[in-house]
Amino acid sequence: MITSSPVGPVTADDVDLAVDALIDTLTAALPQDWHVPADGSDWDCWEAVEHICDDLFAYAGQLAPKRPPLDTHVPIAYQARRVGGPPGTIFADPKGGQAGLIQVLDTCRAFLTAIVRTSSPDVRAHHIFGVADPEGFAAMGVVEVLAHGHDIAGGLGFAWAPPADLCARVLRRLFPDAPQGSDPWATLLWATGRGTLPGRERLETWRWDGRPRD
Repeated sequence: MITSSPVGPVTADDVDLAVDALIDTLTAALPQDWHVPADGSDWDCWEAVEHICDDLFAYAGQLAPKRPPLDTHVPIAYQARRVGGPPGTIFADPKGGQAGLIQVLDTCRAFLTAIVRTSSPDVRAHHIFGVADPEGFAAMGVVEVLAHGHDIAGGLGFAWAPPADLCARVLRRLFPDAPQGSDPWATLLWATGRGTLPGRERLETWRWDGRPRD
């Protein structure tokens, strides 16, 4: 089992932790058809994995320039492959099959972890949910993996329970106003509009705060 420190900032190692966990789970699900709806989504499970790939790539691309933009996105073109599908830049060649899609996920993970590890903590870059630092972009990548991993798990019918300490770190970094004292994974699902907590209704709209906590 993958383990990590329960305290401290979100790092590139946490991106590795999240993606490795999802890859291990997806590999076990290779015999299944991934062109089935992801839970609570208009996308199918293949598209949800592609969306994770695209987010990891996009976060790396936003942080990568020597002078990252602070007021807009790096203008990398993107598009949807079908009406209602997720827009993106990164798509897997269907000829590679589901195993090939996992390789694309692994590759996009490497882009983000490399950029986070080599960027100064003082670097800032634009995101619609707040100008963020490398830790913030790492945390965003982790949330994308964990939240959409939940959607994919629901569609394919497999268990998906990320490490509680990982969930706690990204909650601290991106959702500072989230309830305290409840199960970190249940709280992260609630914070991303995917579940309920005792005494709290499911969120209809939500967003994180990518700004550095200092």
